Amino acid sequence: MPININAHIAFRFDQPTDFLLQMEGAVIPEQTLYGKGVICSASEHMARVPGEDMIGDRIWLRCQGDFTADYQVSAHIDRHLADISSLNALRPHQLPGETVSYLFDSRFCPADRFQPFVEAEFANTSGGARVQAIHDWVAGNFTYAPGTSDATTTAVDSFVERRGVCRDFAHVVVALARASAIPARFVSCYAPDVEPQDFHAVAEVFLADPGGDDDGTGSWHLVDATGMADPAEIVKIAVGRDAADVSFLTSYGMAQLLEKSITVSRG
Repeated sequence: MPININAHIAFRFDQPTDFLLQMEGAVIPEQTLYGKGVICSASEHMARVPGEDMIGDRIWLRCQGDFTADYQVSAHIDRHLADISSLNALRPHQLPGETVSYLFDSRFCPADRFQPFVEAEFANTSGGARVQAIHDWVAGNFTYAPGTSDATTTAVDSFVERRGVCRDFAHVVVALARASAIPARFVSCYAPDVEPQDFHAVAEVFLADPGGDDDGTGSWHLVDATGMADPAEIVKIAVGRDAADVSFLTSYGMAQLLEKSITVSRG
């Protein structure tokens, strides 16, 4: 079933400002997009650059005054789905080089702070079973509460408060997985059933393929501890170490958000 996306944002820049826009679904094998790319109002320039891990595009723009961007597509998902709890972890020396950076601490995910906790709380689990236990622990102990966190909130802050929005749930899952020596990254996405509807965020973990713990092969698997997004219906926008890497707009100057509306539905 296609996933229909309609997104609109409007900003005001009082001075000529460079900013990085990232709101298009990624053109990757697991999802096919039908429709035009993002349509932007006039700007001084527009230059596309690849996103992290070559997933999705970022767009450099420079503008003064009011700026709008509109995005409307239909996405068809063909993603391999697995029972995460049945998968093993790859041993660190078997990990592909491109996954290793997702074991390190990042701005919002200081994973080393969580090592004592994961060893105590999830001591009898490993690999995908540990990821499932992390998912269940966050889902069972956190409250989804809009307005209780902001752009500076880290996984440690969220862990203490036990509440937040999708960004915060994803940061905690990422941090706990990395503390368990499982590569984990932050994914910005669209998905139906997100309430309130907005840009969404989930985690993604790298685990061995069935039998792959013997030959070092593995793949990425989506994890949403909010319970709002089904991996079979998630439309990826971008991936990164944490929210700092995948913001839908990163401004190098003052920016005022005027409007933002996101509609995601099954078609």
